[in-house]
Amino acid sequence: MEQAVICAQEVPGLIEALLAGDAEGLATAQKRTAELESECDRIKNDLRSHLPRRLFLPVDRRDLLEILDLQDTIADSAEDVGDLLVMRTWVVPDAMRELLREFAQSVVVAAEKGGAVMKHLDELVQSAFVGPELLVVERLIAEVEAQEDAADQLEANLQRLLFAHEDEVGAVGVLMWLRLLDTLGDVADYSKKSCNRLRLMIAR
Repeated sequence: MEQAVICAQEVPGLIEALLAGDAEGLATAQKRTAELESECDRIKNDLRSHLPRRLFLPVDRRDLLEILDLQDTIADSAEDVGDLLVMRTWVVPDAMRELLREFAQSVVVAAEKGGAVMKHLDELVQSAFVGPELLVVERLIAEVEAQEDAADQLEANLQRLLFAHEDEVGAVGVLMWLRLLDTLGDVADYSKKSCNRLRLMIAR
C-alpha cells in the first residue's frame, strides 16, 4: 500500500504537466509513474509467493490476496492516467483547469488516507481485531469513504463542465475526457474498496 500511495502521488504532477502544456515533462512523469507501478507489481508478486498455504494465518489468505489486488489497482489507475495523457493532444477548457487540479489532489488524499488505514494492520492483528485499535481503524476508514465521496462530487462537477464545453473539446475529446476522469476517480475508488475489504475481513 505504501508503494501504491507513492504511485498515486504522481497524479497531480501529471495533471500539472498537462495544464502547462509541457509535453516533455508529461512524458517524464508518465515514465516515472510506470516505473513506480512496476515496483508495486513486484512487491505484490513477492507477497503472493511468500504467503503460506498450509500454515495458519491470523486472517484468511484469500482476503489478504484480494486486498493486495485492490491496492495494486490504485497504482494501476495512476499509471493509466499517465498513459492516457501521453496518448493524445488534449484540449483543456479554462473553466476546468482549477477543478481538475482539485480533483487530482482529492484522489491522492483518498489514497493517502487509505495508506494510513493499512499502517494499523499489525496493531489490529496483535489486538485480535478488538478494542481501541479497531475503533481507530473504523474512524480512518470512514475518513477514506468521505474523501472518496468528495472526489466523486468533483468528478461529477467536471463532467458537467465538460458537457458545457463540448463544442470546444469535440465529440472524441468528450469521450476521452470522460475516460480520463473515470480513471482518476479510480485512484480514490480503489482506495475506498481496499479499506472496505479490510473492514469486512476484520469483522469476521
